[in-house]
Amino acid sequence: MPAWARWVAVLVGALVVTAGTVVVAVRIWEAVADRAVATEQERLDPFYTAPALLPGPPGTLIRTEPLALSITGGRALRMLYVSERADGEPTVSGGMVFVPSAPAPTGGRPVVAWAHGTIGMGDACAPSRASDPLLDTQGWLEQMLALGWVVTATDYAGLGTAGAQRYLVGQSEARDVVNSVRAVRTIPDAQPGDRFAVWGHSQGGHAALWTGQLSGELAADLTLVGVAAAAPAARLVDIIGAQWRTLIAWVIGPEVAIGWPATDPSLRPAAILTRSGLRSYERVAADCITSVDLKVDVGLRRLAGEQFFAVNPLAMPAWLAFATEQTPAPLTDVPVFIGQGTADEVVLAWPNAALQEQWCAAGVDLTMLWLGGVGHMSAANAAGPSAVAWIADRLAGRPAVRTCDLPPPVAQPGGGAGTRG
Repeated sequence: MPAWARWVAVLVGALVVTAGTVVVAVRIWEAVADRAVATEQERLDPFYTAPALLPGPPGTLIRTEPLALSITGGRALRMLYVSERADGEPTVSGGMVFVPSAPAPTGGRPVVAWAHGTIGMGDACAPSRASDPLLDTQGWLEQMLALGWVVTATDYAGLGTAGAQRYLVGQSEARDVVNSVRAVRTIPDAQPGDRFAVWGHSQGGHAALWTGQLSGELAADLTLVGVAAAAPAARLVDIIGAQWRTLIAWVIGPEVAIGWPATDPSLRPAAILTRSGLRSYERVAADCITSVDLKVDVGLRRLAGEQFFAVNPLAMPAWLAFATEQTPAPLTDVPVFIGQGTADEVVLAWPNAALQEQWCAAGVDLTMLWLGGVGHMSAANAAGPSAVAWIADRLAGRPAVRTCDLPPPVAQPGGGAGTRG
């Protein structure tokens, strides 16, 4: 063997050994990290365990404890409170409350109910149980505290608490949001008033829009001044129809396959999932959206060409009917703000462009903020400061600026462009 060939063989061997060492080191690090997460979640379990007899109706606070978070202008609490399913079944939800440091005004503080986006169904994914509870809150949470607003943040029932989370089930999400607002009434020093706004991202945008739709029924004791959403998963039929064969299906699909049949048992995952999807959807759903495990899993499935759905769920009448039922109707009784990025690869821009046209035609008091080049994960932080200003105007009684005379800046499928509503 020539000398150069021996050197190449030695170099390749060294690279292989180095790569193997790196892989082993990563796996060891992941195992240590997973054990640390599991230990922390075991420590938190008693807090999130509901009492055998719930202490009161929906909105009753069960317990709180301080959260050691670095935030300016207020303090953070972890909470557990009573909520209910869409069918009236009592349940509990975890969540967070952020209370301003400044004294409360006469009449109490306004409340903003934050509804988070898709995050994974494992206990450690619930924001109030997560290692990063402030995900998606940069640029607006501390501004709200500086304005003297109490901020609630539901985890949603079944996420970090017993039972299955009703993912993208608006009637359940809205109850969790409204009951998080009620729960702060008995927190010392919170001193909330009866006016609130709801603000959500992605799945939380869906929850926010449904809160607007159901607030009159669910929150007769509260006054909803406005609904704000960033990249809301609203037109579910459009979104599913566009994404069911893409890699995104492996991220969103498992939660749909759990949350929808938990609400309607006639929906059978076996009817729509591939063999690979059916075998692994419960495990994949438990991975947090930001975890290395999920990114590696989805990346490997991409390389292998594995599909999550065997068929378009919308081809199944029961699944199509459920997706249609969970699509919020135009909100004509309350002002609406929507921020949408044009580069969003999850909640694509064109379904919300179609929403803008539909809702404007229906007479919705809609303020639409189009964020050029902004993707899905950045939507809440990018739209947050504008949402704060918009909510402040609603609380001050100023009229909303309706933007329906401005067409969406994105093309519709088939080459159509946004039209004036």
